[in-house]
Amino acid sequence: MTVRLGGGDCFVIAEVGLTHDGSFGLARAFVEAIAKTGADAVKFQTHIAAAESTAAEPFRVKFSRQDATRYDYWKRMEFTPEQWRELADYVREQGLVFMSSPFSIEAVELLNAVGMEVWKIGSGEINNDPMLDRIAALGGPVVLSSGMSDWRELDRVVGRLQARSVPLAVLQCTTAYPCPPEKIGLNMLGAFRDRYGCLVGLSDHSGTIYPGLAAATLDADIVEVHVTLSREMFGPDVVASITSAELKQMVDGIRFVDRMKAHPVDKDAAANGMEPLRAIFNKSVVARSALDAGTVLAAEHLAVKKPGTGIPAARLNDLIGRRLKRSLPADAQIHEQDLVECHVEE
Repeated sequence: MTVRLGGGDCFVIAEVGLTHDGSFGLARAFVEAIAKTGADAVKFQTHIAAAESTAAEPFRVKFSRQDATRYDYWKRMEFTPEQWRELADYVREQGLVFMSSPFSIEAVELLNAVGMEVWKIGSGEINNDPMLDRIAALGGPVVLSSGMSDWRELDRVVGRLQARSVPLAVLQCTTAYPCPPEKIGLNMLGAFRDRYGCLVGLSDHSGTIYPGLAAATLDADIVEVHVTLSREMFGPDVVASITSAELKQMVDGIRFVDRMKAHPVDKDAAANGMEPLRAIFNKSVVARSALDAGTVLAAEHLAVKKPGTGIPAARLNDLIGRRLKRSLPADAQIHEQDLVECHVEE
């Protein structure tokens, strides 16, 4: 499958992350559900506990007693290399792009072995130079989340990747779960595009479809959202996720936006094609009441009513002072042939 980023249509990434809770079967179920939504890619996270963490790592949110330490949680989320290969193959069979965020060089090597067409760098890995250098050596493209970074950090890592001619996209991302509208930061799409001259997008954690739709209207090249099969599922990211049904609604909306942007309207050409409707909906000048031949028309003699097949309503004042050639019943349209010709005095 050839991945086209920035090809005109917004590339939609459905992030499963770790909401499969360590179940390979549930991970496959996510793929099946996402494949029905029209999204472009499904993304997981590849954690190898021994390569990325120690027992001293604190929980971001202590959401369960099942795992005594964060390290234990990462360990429980691990799939074997064989499972990753099977999952990647299954994603592609469903017509989706397989993506997974690595959190160590070991994870990069594992994912490279199963095939990665687009690399996603999570917000917390933006300063992991050894991992970024390895990914850059593989050629990219790279999608970079900016949720924990200031301008100095972003300038550094973007410069590092662009110096290696890696195709790059930078995503506005706010690390808040769920993210309130005041912190979404849609203004950053234009700022990233102007500053870095690269593809831009939004990684949304609001748990709604609205930021993704808004980003599409602002020419986002990529929209990424967390997905859950139900809001009653277990896991720390569920509160910041949309359901698969909502994902389909968002994707349909983004495709609608894509089509609108691809077909700008020529106002004059559009109006010229409306002539049959203009005749129905516009109004013409008519006799307000029965009028005798010879009547010199005044405002009180005239009204405007549908259809628009006579003298246009906009010309009503032009008829004031004109004389009728013939009698007209109430509501009769007034035409030029009903009027005495005007004679301009020299």
